[in-house]
Amino acid sequence: MDAKERARRAKKVTWVGFFVNLILSAGKIVAGIVGRSGAMLADGIHSLSDFITDMIVLVFIGVSGKASDDTHQYGHGKFETFATMLISLALLVVGGGILYSGFHKIYLSITGVVIDKPGMIALVAAVVSIVTKEVLFQYTVREGKAINSQAVVANGWHHRSDVFSSVGTMLGIAGAIYLGEEWRVLDPMASIVVSILIIKVAFDLGRPSVDELLEKALPEEVEQEITACITAVEGVKTFHRLKTRKNGMSYVIDVHVKIDPEVSFVKSHDIATEVEKALRQRFGETTQVSVHTEPYLLKE
Repeated sequence: MDAKERARRAKKVTWVGFFVNLILSAGKIVAGIVGRSGAMLADGIHSLSDFITDMIVLVFIGVSGKASDDTHQYGHGKFETFATMLISLALLVVGGGILYSGFHKIYLSITGVVIDKPGMIALVAAVVSIVTKEVLFQYTVREGKAINSQAVVANGWHHRSDVFSSVGTMLGIAGAIYLGEEWRVLDPMASIVVSILIIKVAFDLGRPSVDELLEKALPEEVEQEITACITAVEGVKTFHRLKTRKNGMSYVIDVHVKIDPEVSFVKSHDIATEVEKALRQRFGETTQVSVHTEPYLLKE
């Protein structure tokens, strides 16, 4: 799949999420107001945060698909990584906000403040939100994996955070409607559990993007595959100074290979080219490979 097709599919899935979020957010806010449900109103406002992440993905996916230029000679892959980090930070902020709100509502309940009984429209809105956002999550993550886009997958998990939030909201609203006012504290209690799950997802998504921005080497198992590719090339005696990192969804590989000192300059160049071809065939045509050849001495 070429970069343009990948960017096109990423934009399509993100636009779908954008418009679904628009309809859901408006519906939940209206249901929260009409149904006198603070939890549903908060859930609707929480959904608005998806607009921010959708726009981040739409902007940065387009940029990351661009070819290298004079100012970004290794391409624009890190823009997608940066977008993923921003999404994880957005999740962290949302999770922290829900956590604070949950504890605040529990405190108010302890001090004797009675939460208004919500209407059925709020409960229906919560159920609709759960089903819709779960379908959207499955669709977004499936497409993100198909095009190998970490940012799209991350955005899918942001949709899943809405599912978690709406489940907590649904339980709180259902408890308030059917169990009486002494059980309305279930809403903030559930929101605290949900917020912890959201914060965990934020860290799970953010850690790889931070590692990439800090130029962390590729995982050991990937480097072992790289080693196998290099040593399988005819003419390569051994290699050293292997350096690896990620640039968006592409691998960057630098290596020094040692060859027979008796071979010609042209043959040496051909061996280096074969190493590049082998690595690109295994890890994709966007893999950036730099091969330096050195003479192999018997004492080594």
